[in-house]
Amino acid sequence: MVSRLSLLLRHAVLIAGASVMLAPFILMVSISLKPPGEVFAPQFSLLPQQWYVAENYTAAFTRVPLARFILNGFFVTFCIFLMQALTALPMAYALAKLRFRGRETCFALVVLALLIPPQVPAIPLYIALWQLDLLNTYAGIILPSTISVFGIFMMRQFFRTVPNDLIAAARMDGLGEFAIVWRIMLPTALPALAAFACLSFIWNWNEFFWPFLIVQDEALMTPPLGIAFFSNAEAGTAFGPLMAAATAVTAPLVLAFLFAQRAFIQGVTMSGIK
Repeated sequence: MVSRLSLLLRHAVLIAGASVMLAPFILMVSISLKPPGEVFAPQFSLLPQQWYVAENYTAAFTRVPLARFILNGFFVTFCIFLMQALTALPMAYALAKLRFRGRETCFALVVLALLIPPQVPAIPLYIALWQLDLLNTYAGIILPSTISVFGIFMMRQFFRTVPNDLIAAARMDGLGEFAIVWRIMLPTALPALAAFACLSFIWNWNEFFWPFLIVQDEALMTPPLGIAFFSNAEAGTAFGPLMAAATAVTAPLVLAFLFAQRAFIQGVTMSGIK
């Protein structure tokens, strides 16, 4: 009886937490289906009395080049993840499996870097990119995010679970350290890498602060910057098209997580990140 009551209580807490988390998204989709008159109606209804789907979503993609913003988001997030993986894997392998003086100090610096907000180095990075003439370019958006200290930390935690005998056998076969990283460690780390890919995609897809500083050209803007176009203090915010644009921008994140959720959970579990 006690165990059943405890089980019901846990499920109730989980359902309540899930409802709180999902409520903004449900409201977002609901508003994206309504005409302007129903958005501010005194009586709230989840489903619209008059469906305004075509009008809102057409306005979302025609008022601004939302499709271009989404393509920019895919390109930027893919390039950032690729560079993060290329740098995080060797660094994590060195911190997990190689013996050298100062290894623990280097790892302590990695953990310390996790505590630094991304806004702190924004001004030095901006000045450096200005001197390199990389402002208002894709490279200016991508380069500051190419090294992920969280990716290094996460992959290092996973690599610590790989048996040392496997690496010793690879060395006896004549493989160098870089060959071990890409031919031995990378295949074993695919679950952790998939989990990090999901996190990297979400973080960089939703990034607003850095692209807002770097980009002035509309053709280079990412999805969060594109959504800001729908907010107009003088003419008033068109909430229907705004929520339609937000739904279109959020959909890739939801689909990516649904397709990769098993690998995500497995990777997080195996890497020891709780």
